[in-house]
Amino acid sequence: MQHLRDGLLLGATALAGAVNAVAGGGTLLSFPAAIAWGLPSPVANATNALAMCPGSLASAWAYRRELKAHAAPAALLSVPTIIGAVIGAALMRITPVRTFDAIVPVLVFGATLALLLQGLIARRVNAASPAAPSRARMTAAVAIQLAVGTYGGYFGAAMGIVMLASLALLPVGLQPRIAIKNWLSAAANGVASIYFVASGLIDWRAALLMVPAAMVGGFAGGHAARRAPPAVVRALVAAIGLGVSALLAYRAFARR
Repeated sequence: MQHLRDGLLLGATALAGAVNAVAGGGTLLSFPAAIAWGLPSPVANATNALAMCPGSLASAWAYRRELKAHAAPAALLSVPTIIGAVIGAALMRITPVRTFDAIVPVLVFGATLALLLQGLIARRVNAASPAAPSRARMTAAVAIQLAVGTYGGYFGAAMGIVMLASLALLPVGLQPRIAIKNWLSAAANGVASIYFVASGLIDWRAALLMVPAAMVGGFAGGHAARRAPPAVVRALVAAIGLGVSALLAYRAFARR
């Protein structure tokens, strides 16, 4: 039975890495799989953040040329992202398990909605023309990024989707926004993972399964998944997300 659970966790995490490469929202697959594997929800969340970190770093490395060309805004927004991720991770650590279990269905449902609206967000981002830099726009971008970083440190599902929309405030084109988003996602996941490791919230046996699975999924699985229409992948993951949010809500309610 344990071998079956290990296999399901490996498969779900690899698929999550592939989905992140295609549509985003892979945490909606790997997080519930970690819970089904037997982890308490806070530990599942922390271990999943650690597992997704290598994929975020690989994505940032793939866009290193764009990042080098737009190092100034990437560096500026790294500060609120890191601060927010620490705040979010600290809040997650002190949240009682029953409270976290009650909050997670709402977060999963919200992440699912963000995934469903990704096409609309992408169209808005593509349509947005780069505007001239202004202090007001950069101040707004920093403030929003602090909030997004806090959310990423606390839970993080669909963080990249929300981040890409908020980066429309920057006076850069779509590809640089994606590059900056990948870097900031790596920063948020990395800082949160370090905090979770230091806090003893990582289940290392699960991590040893999930980390390589996420890496394989992000590279090999992601390459194969690109053959499928992104809208189909999003719809499938969104359907899973809706079901997971309903199941988690039922579990949280049944314990009361």
